[in-house]
Amino acid sequence: MTTVTISLPESLKEFIDREVQTKGYGNVSEYVRSLLREAQEKASDSKLEALLLAGLESGDDIPLSQKFWRELKAEARQRLVKKKRVHKMHVAR
Repeated sequence: MTTVTISLPESLKEFIDREVQTKGYGNVSEYVRSLLREAQEKASDSKLEALLLAGLESGDDIPLSQKFWRELKAEARQRLVKKKRVHKMHVAR
């Protein structure tokens, strides 16, 4: 694992220490990693939204058949299972 050193004013250091204590993080590194994962997820969600909007604005419509909905639900379930697995891995660390 790579080490990163940052400089903070005392007020931010005190804030981080309170967050670590009150929210059950083991140490400052766990807290910062959690914030970074949230930022990563937010960026990913923003990218997905942009792609969905671009998709809506391009190309021809597709027919919404029963087969389409079954496949869409199956893909959504797979993504949800994968996301839960990744989340459990991060929490376990």
